[in-house]
Amino acid sequence: MMQLLSVLFLAFFLSVCGGAPPAGEPIEITIPSGATFREVVDTLESRGLVGAPLLFRIYARLRDSDTQVRSGSYAIRPGTEWSTILRDLTEGRVVTMAMTIPEGFTLRQMKERFSEVTHLSQDSVTSWLAQESLHGIWSVPGPGLEGYLFPDTYHFAPGVPLEEVISAMIQRYREVWGPERLTRLAELEMDEGELTTLASIIQAEARLTEEMPLISAVYHNRLRIGYLLQADPTVLYALGGPRERLLYAAMDSVADHPYNTYTHRGLPPGPICAPGQAALDAALNPADVDFLYFVARPDGSHIFSRTLIEHNRARTQAREERDRLEREGRD
Repeated sequence: MMQLLSVLFLAFFLSVCGGAPPAGEPIEITIPSGATFREVVDTLESRGLVGAPLLFRIYARLRDSDTQVRSGSYAIRPGTEWSTILRDLTEGRVVTMAMTIPEGFTLRQMKERFSEVTHLSQDSVTSWLAQESLHGIWSVPGPGLEGYLFPDTYHFAPGVPLEEVISAMIQRYREVWGPERLTRLAELEMDEGELTTLASIIQAEARLTEEMPLISAVYHNRLRIGYLLQADPTVLYALGGPRERLLYAAMDSVADHPYNTYTHRGLPPGPICAPGQAALDAALNPADVDFLYFVARPDGSHIFSRTLIEHNRARTQAREERDRLEREGRD
Protein backbone atom coordinates (compact mmCIF):
# COMPACT_ATOMS: atom_id res chain seq x y z
CA MET A 1 0.00 0.00 0.00
CA MET A 2 2.78 2.40 0.91
CA GLN A 3 4.49 1.69 -2.42
CA LEU A 4 1.31 2.51 -4.34
CA LEU A 5 0.81 5.72 -2.37
CA SER A 6 4.41 6.70 -3.08
CA VAL A 7 3.95 6.10 -6.81
CA LEU A 8 0.72 8.10 -6.88
CA PHE A 9 2.27 10.95 -4.93
CA LEU A 10 5.22 11.06 -7.30
CA ALA A 11 2.92 11.00 -10.31
CA PHE A 12 0.86 13.82 -8.85
CA PHE A 13 3.99 15.83 -8.06
CA LEU A 14 5.37 15.42 -11.56
CA SER A 15 2.05 16.26 -13.17
CA VAL A 16 1.67 19.45 -11.23
CA CYS A 17 5.25 20.63 -11.28
CA GLY A 18 6.21 19.16 -14.63
CA GLY A 19 9.87 19.53 -13.75
CA ALA A 20 11.21 22.82 -15.16
CA PRO A 21 8.75 25.48 -16.38
CA PRO A 22 7.73 25.11 -20.04
CA ALA A 23 10.50 26.56 -22.19
CA GLY A 24 11.70 26.62 -25.76
CA GLU A 25 9.80 26.22 -28.97
CA PRO A 26 6.73 23.95 -28.97
CA ILE A 27 7.38 20.46 -30.27
CA GLU A 28 4.83 19.22 -32.77
CA ILE A 29 3.61 15.65 -32.50
CA THR A 30 0.99 13.80 -34.50
CA ILE A 31 -1.40 11.31 -32.94
CA PRO A 32 -2.75 9.07 -35.71
CA SER A 33 -6.32 7.85 -35.64
CA GLY A 34 -6.59 4.53 -33.78
CA ALA A 35 -3.30 4.91 -31.86
CA THR A 36 -3.19 3.14 -28.49
CA PHE A 37 -2.44 5.16 -25.40
CA ARG A 38 0.86 3.32 -24.99
CA GLU A 39 1.80 4.47 -28.51
CA VAL A 40 0.81 8.01 -27.59
CA VAL A 41 3.01 7.91 -24.48
CA ASP A 42 5.91 6.42 -26.47
CA THR A 43 5.66 9.39 -28.86
CA LEU A 44 5.62 11.85 -25.97
CA GLU A 45 8.65 10.16 -24.39
CA SER A 46 10.63 10.02 -27.64
CA ARG A 47 10.10 13.76 -28.16
CA GLY A 48 11.24 14.57 -24.62
CA LEU A 49 7.82 15.71 -23.43
CA VAL A 50 7.27 12.99 -20.80
CA GLY A 51 10.19 11.64 -18.76
CA ALA A 52 8.41 8.95 -16.76
CA PRO A 53 6.14 7.06 -19.15
CA LEU A 54 4.93 4.45 -16.67
CA LEU A 55 3.94 7.06 -14.13
CA PHE A 56 2.30 9.13 -16.85
CA ARG A 57 0.21 6.14 -17.96
CA ILE A 58 -0.85 5.49 -14.34
CA TYR A 59 -1.70 9.14 -13.85
CA ALA A 60 -3.76 9.21 -17.06
CA ARG A 61 -5.64 6.07 -16.09
CA LEU A 62 -6.51 7.50 -12.68
CA ARG A 63 -7.89 10.57 -14.46
CA ASP A 64 -9.78 8.33 -16.88
CA SER A 65 -7.96 10.09 -19.72
CA ASP A 66 -6.14 7.17 -21.30
CA THR A 67 -9.11 6.33 -23.55
CA GLN A 68 -10.08 9.91 -24.41
CA VAL A 69 -7.13 11.05 -26.52
CA ARG A 70 -8.09 12.56 -29.89
CA SER A 71 -6.07 12.19 -33.05
CA GLY A 72 -4.44 15.17 -34.71
CA SER A 73 -1.34 17.35 -34.59
CA TYR A 74 -0.38 19.01 -31.30
CA ALA A 75 2.25 21.57 -30.31
CA ILE A 76 3.58 21.01 -26.76
CA ARG A 77 6.38 22.88 -25.00
CA PRO A 78 8.97 20.84 -23.09
CA GLY A 79 8.28 21.00 -19.36
CA THR A 80 4.50 21.31 -19.77
CA GLU A 81 2.56 19.89 -16.81
CA TRP A 82 1.08 16.45 -17.32
CA SER A 83 -2.40 17.72 -16.53
CA THR A 84 -2.08 20.30 -19.31
CA ILE A 85 -0.79 17.71 -21.78
CA LEU A 86 -3.70 15.41 -21.04
CA ARG A 87 -6.17 18.28 -21.24
CA ASP A 88 -4.89 19.22 -24.69
CA LEU A 89 -4.90 15.63 -25.94
CA THR A 90 -8.37 14.78 -24.63
CA GLU A 91 -10.00 18.07 -25.63
CA GLY A 92 -8.47 17.94 -29.10
CA ARG A 93 -6.61 21.25 -28.85
CA VAL A 94 -4.83 20.55 -32.09
CA VAL A 95 -2.56 22.83 -34.08
CA THR A 96 -4.64 25.05 -36.35
CA MET A 97 -3.91 27.28 -39.30
CA ALA A 98 -5.65 30.53 -40.13
CA MET A 99 -7.65 30.85 -43.32
CA THR A 100 -8.68 34.40 -44.20
CA ILE A 101 -11.32 35.03 -46.85
CA PRO A 102 -11.49 38.75 -47.74
CA GLU A 103 -14.77 40.49 -48.43
CA GLY A 104 -15.68 40.33 -52.09
CA PHE A 105 -13.95 37.02 -52.80
CA THR A 106 -15.63 34.69 -55.29
CA LEU A 107 -15.64 30.90 -55.04
CA ARG A 108 -13.01 30.89 -57.77
CA GLN A 109 -10.72 32.98 -55.54
CA MET A 110 -11.47 30.94 -52.42
CA LYS A 111 -10.45 27.62 -53.93
CA GLU A 112 -6.71 28.13 -53.45
CA ARG A 113 -7.21 28.81 -49.74
CA PHE A 114 -9.53 25.83 -49.39
CA SER A 115 -6.81 23.73 -51.01
CA GLU A 116 -4.18 24.96 -48.54
CA VAL A 117 -6.18 24.17 -45.42
CA THR A 118 -7.71 20.87 -46.58
CA HIS A 119 -4.58 19.53 -48.38
CA LEU A 120 -6.77 18.76 -51.39
CA SER A 121 -5.73 19.71 -54.90
CA GLN A 122 -7.52 22.70 -56.39
CA ASP A 123 -9.01 20.41 -59.02
CA SER A 124 -10.46 18.24 -56.25
CA VAL A 125 -11.85 21.31 -54.50
CA THR A 126 -13.41 22.46 -57.79
CA SER A 127 -15.01 19.06 -58.39
CA TRP A 128 -16.32 18.88 -54.85
CA LEU A 129 -17.89 22.34 -54.99
CA ALA A 130 -19.49 21.53 -58.35
CA GLN A 131 -21.66 18.80 -56.86
CA GLU A 132 -25.32 19.60 -57.45
CA SER A 133 -26.27 17.90 -54.19
CA LEU A 134 -24.53 20.61 -52.13
CA HIS A 135 -27.45 22.99 -52.51
CA GLY A 136 -29.75 20.59 -50.73
CA ILE A 137 -27.29 19.87 -47.93
CA TRP A 138 -26.97 23.48 -46.78
CA SER A 139 -30.24 24.95 -48.13
CA VAL A 140 -28.73 28.25 -49.21
CA PRO A 141 -31.19 30.61 -50.90
CA GLY A 142 -29.18 31.02 -54.10
CA PRO A 143 -28.47 28.82 -57.10
CA GLY A 144 -25.19 27.72 -55.49
CA LEU A 145 -22.77 28.49 -52.67
CA GLU A 146 -21.55 31.76 -54.21
CA GLY A 147 -22.21 34.59 -51.76
CA TYR A 148 -23.10 32.40 -48.79
CA LEU A 149 -19.59 31.52 -47.57
CA PHE A 150 -19.03 34.42 -45.22
CA PRO A 151 -15.76 36.36 -45.51
CA ASP A 152 -13.84 36.15 -42.23
CA THR A 153 -10.75 34.59 -40.62
CA TYR A 154 -11.22 30.96 -39.63
CA HIS A 155 -8.95 28.50 -37.84
CA PHE A 156 -8.87 24.87 -38.91
CA ALA A 157 -6.68 21.87 -38.25
CA PRO A 158 -4.49 21.17 -41.29
CA GLY A 159 -6.15 18.56 -43.49
CA VAL A 160 -9.64 19.37 -42.25
CA PRO A 161 -12.40 17.93 -44.47
CA LEU A 162 -13.67 20.49 -46.97
CA GLU A 163 -17.22 19.88 -45.79
CA GLU A 164 -16.26 21.22 -42.33
CA VAL A 165 -14.78 24.35 -43.87
CA ILE A 166 -17.91 25.03 -45.89
CA SER A 167 -20.18 24.30 -42.92
CA ALA A 168 -18.28 26.75 -40.70
CA MET A 169 -18.50 29.50 -43.30
CA ILE A 170 -22.21 29.00 -43.92
CA GLN A 171 -22.82 28.92 -40.17
CA ARG A 172 -20.99 32.25 -39.86
CA TYR A 173 -23.17 33.65 -42.65
CA ARG A 174 -26.31 32.54 -40.82
CA GLU A 175 -25.09 34.11 -37.56
CA VAL A 176 -24.92 37.47 -39.32
CA TRP A 177 -28.64 37.29 -40.10
CA GLY A 178 -29.79 38.23 -36.61
CA PRO A 179 -33.32 39.44 -35.69
CA GLU A 180 -32.61 43.09 -36.59
CA ARG A 181 -31.47 42.32 -40.11
CA LEU A 182 -34.31 39.86 -40.67
CA THR A 183 -36.84 42.46 -39.51
CA ARG A 184 -35.36 45.05 -41.85
CA LEU A 185 -35.39 42.53 -44.69
CA ALA A 186 -39.12 42.00 -44.23
CA GLU A 187 -39.68 45.77 -44.35
CA LEU A 188 -37.95 45.95 -47.74
CA GLU A 189 -40.19 43.20 -49.14
CA MET A 190 -37.14 41.36 -50.45
CA ASP A 191 -36.12 37.80 -49.77
CA GLU A 192 -32.75 36.77 -48.36
CA GLY A 193 -31.38 35.64 -51.71
CA GLU A 194 -32.27 38.93 -53.40
CA LEU A 195 -30.76 40.99 -50.62
CA THR A 196 -27.54 38.97 -50.54
CA THR A 197 -27.29 39.25 -54.31
CA LEU A 198 -27.67 43.03 -54.12
CA ALA A 199 -25.13 43.19 -51.27
CA SER A 200 -22.64 41.25 -53.38
CA ILE A 201 -22.94 43.79 -56.21
CA ILE A 202 -22.46 46.65 -53.74
CA GLN A 203 -19.42 44.85 -52.32
CA ALA A 204 -17.92 44.44 -55.78
CA GLU A 205 -18.58 48.06 -56.76
CA ALA A 206 -17.44 49.87 -53.62
CA ARG A 207 -13.86 50.77 -52.84
CA LEU A 208 -14.86 52.97 -49.91
CA THR A 209 -17.09 51.50 -47.21
CA GLU A 210 -18.70 54.89 -46.55
CA GLU A 211 -20.00 54.96 -50.13
CA MET A 212 -21.82 51.64 -49.85
CA PRO A 213 -25.17 53.15 -48.73
CA LEU A 214 -25.05 55.56 -51.69
CA ILE A 215 -24.32 52.76 -54.17
CA SER A 216 -27.11 50.78 -52.54
CA ALA A 217 -29.49 53.71 -53.01
CA VAL A 218 -28.71 53.86 -56.74
CA TYR A 219 -29.57 50.19 -57.20
CA HIS A 220 -32.67 50.33 -55.00
CA ASN A 221 -33.90 53.34 -56.97
CA ARG A 222 -33.25 51.59 -60.28
CA LEU A 223 -35.03 48.45 -59.15
CA ARG A 224 -38.00 50.46 -57.96
CA ILE A 225 -38.54 52.28 -61.27
CA GLY A 226 -37.62 49.34 -63.51
CA TYR A 227 -34.28 50.60 -64.84
CA LEU A 228 -31.56 48.16 -65.82
CA LEU A 229 -28.99 47.90 -63.02
CA GLN A 230 -26.09 48.16 -65.51
CA ALA A 231 -23.60 46.92 -62.91
CA ASP A 232 -20.18 46.22 -64.42
CA PRO A 233 -19.23 43.58 -61.78
CA THR A 234 -22.11 41.36 -62.89
CA VAL A 235 -20.84 41.44 -66.47
CA LEU A 236 -17.31 40.61 -65.28
CA TYR A 237 -18.77 37.70 -63.33
CA ALA A 238 -20.45 36.48 -66.50
CA LEU A 239 -17.11 36.80 -68.30
CA GLY A 240 -15.41 34.66 -65.67
CA GLY A 241 -13.37 37.20 -63.74
CA PRO A 242 -11.88 40.71 -63.57
CA ARG A 243 -10.40 42.50 -66.57
CA GLU A 244 -8.22 45.57 -66.80
CA ARG A 245 -10.89 47.30 -68.87
CA LEU A 246 -14.44 46.25 -69.67
CA LEU A 247 -14.92 46.77 -73.41
CA TYR A 248 -18.23 46.83 -75.27
CA ALA A 249 -17.17 43.83 -77.36
CA ALA A 250 -16.71 41.78 -74.18
CA MET A 251 -20.09 42.92 -72.87
CA ASP A 252 -21.75 41.94 -76.14
CA SER A 253 -20.18 38.47 -75.96
CA VAL A 254 -22.24 37.72 -72.83
CA ALA A 255 -25.37 39.63 -73.82
CA ASP A 256 -27.52 36.54 -73.27
CA HIS A 257 -25.93 35.62 -69.94
CA PRO A 258 -28.43 35.93 -67.04
CA TYR A 259 -25.82 37.78 -64.95
CA ASN A 260 -25.47 40.56 -67.54
CA THR A 261 -27.43 43.39 -65.94
CA TYR A 262 -27.01 45.56 -69.03
CA THR A 263 -29.32 43.24 -70.97
CA HIS A 264 -31.45 41.65 -68.22
CA ARG A 265 -33.71 43.63 -65.89
CA GLY A 266 -33.70 43.18 -62.16
CA LEU A 267 -31.20 41.32 -60.04
CA PRO A 268 -29.12 38.46 -61.43
CA PRO A 269 -29.99 34.89 -60.37
CA GLY A 270 -27.60 34.92 -57.40
CA PRO A 271 -24.69 36.65 -55.68
CA ILE A 272 -21.49 37.37 -57.59
CA CYS A 273 -19.14 37.32 -54.57
CA ALA A 274 -19.11 37.08 -50.77
CA PRO A 275 -20.46 40.32 -49.25
CA GLY A 276 -19.30 41.39 -45.80
CA GLN A 277 -21.43 42.87 -43.03
CA ALA A 278 -20.98 46.45 -44.27
CA ALA A 279 -22.31 45.55 -47.72
CA LEU A 280 -25.23 43.60 -46.26
CA ASP A 281 -26.13 46.52 -44.01
CA ALA A 282 -25.84 48.95 -46.93
CA ALA A 283 -28.19 46.77 -48.99
CA LEU A 284 -30.62 46.72 -46.09
CA ASN A 285 -30.29 50.44 -45.37
CA PRO A 286 -29.74 52.49 -48.55
CA ALA A 287 -29.06 56.18 -48.21
CA ASP A 288 -32.10 58.44 -48.53
CA VAL A 289 -31.09 59.98 -51.85
CA ASP A 290 -32.51 59.97 -55.38
CA PHE A 291 -29.30 59.17 -57.28
CA LEU A 292 -29.66 56.94 -60.34
CA TYR A 293 -26.08 56.92 -61.63
CA PHE A 294 -22.50 56.79 -60.44
CA VAL A 295 -19.10 56.64 -62.09
CA ALA A 296 -15.76 55.63 -60.61
CA ARG A 297 -12.94 58.10 -60.23
CA PRO A 298 -9.25 57.07 -60.41
CA ASP A 299 -8.90 57.11 -56.61
CA GLY A 300 -11.71 54.54 -56.21
CA SER A 301 -14.34 57.02 -55.06
CA HIS A 302 -17.47 57.70 -57.12
CA ILE A 303 -19.37 60.67 -58.50
CA PHE A 304 -23.11 60.24 -57.98
CA SER A 305 -25.72 61.80 -60.25
CA ARG A 306 -29.48 62.18 -60.46
CA THR A 307 -29.89 62.67 -64.20
CA LEU A 308 -28.27 61.29 -67.33
CA ILE A 309 -26.98 64.79 -68.20
CA GLU A 310 -25.23 65.01 -64.83
CA HIS A 311 -23.92 61.49 -65.27
CA ASN A 312 -22.40 62.25 -68.66
CA ARG A 313 -20.64 65.26 -67.16
CA ALA A 314 -19.36 63.07 -64.34
CA ARG A 315 -18.05 60.53 -66.84
CA THR A 316 -16.18 63.29 -68.66
CA GLN A 317 -14.72 64.50 -65.39
CA ALA A 318 -13.60 61.01 -64.38
CA ARG A 319 -12.06 60.39 -67.80
CA GLU A 320 -10.17 63.69 -67.66
CA GLU A 321 -8.84 62.80 -64.22
CA ARG A 322 -7.62 59.42 -65.50
CA ASP A 323 -6.00 61.02 -68.56
CA ARG A 324 -4.23 63.58 -66.38
CA LEU A 325 -2.86 60.89 -64.08
CA GLU A 326 -1.64 58.88 -67.07
CA ARG A 327 0.17 61.93 -68.46
CA GLU A 328 1.75 62.65 -65.09
CA GLY A 329 2.86 59.03 -64.89
CA ARG A 330 4.61 59.28 -68.28
CA ASP A 331 6.36 62.54 -67.40
